[in-house]
Amino acid sequence: MTEEKGNSDNLAALLEANKSYADTFDLSHLPSPPARHFAILTCMDARMDPAKIAGLSEGDAHVIRNAGGRASDDAIRSLIISHKFLGTTDWFVIQHTGCGMATVTDAEIAQLLEEDLETAVHNGELWENPQRASSENTKPGSDLGHSIQWHTIADLQKSVLDDVQTIQNHPLVPSHIQVYGFIYDVKTGQLGRVSA
Repeated sequence: MTEEKGNSDNLAALLEANKSYADTFDLSHLPSPPARHFAILTCMDARMDPAKIAGLSEGDAHVIRNAGGRASDDAIRSLIISHKFLGTTDWFVIQHTGCGMATVTDAEIAQLLEEDLETAVHNGELWENPQRASSENTKPGSDLGHSIQWHTIADLQKSVLDDVQTIQNHPLVPSHIQVYGFIYDVKTGQLGRVSA
């Protein structure tokens, strides 16, 4: 038996919350296609709740999340599946103010990972790896991070516009799909439309 890593309090809380949820679960009647026929591509930032932002209930829409809410190959793959097999026709790209992906570059991420794989800290100006005591539980760094496109954000508005255009121009995205870009303000909760 392998030893579990991480915070066992989080695991216990998750399992307890799921038990409560399952005890009163009554959504098995929902169909697989989203009722409102749209998909949201947005950031994984914990301050954002796409369901609340867009007024969604279970079964209303597809929500695809990644770091930065970027139109990565995998995000576009999910959007294509969302349309081809589940009928979505409107897609919303929602990035946000205060995004961590705007505080670092691809090269900086790669360098931090090359040094070690543990959690970095932001010192108020930049991300860095703190000095760590040698431990057999610490995995050494890797240069593999240099071969990954991390989709960091240098200009938020340009990032949204570029991602909308990347999605619209993808050869597997039909021309009738409507793709809209937004910036969510984490201080006010408001969505601002971004258009060319």
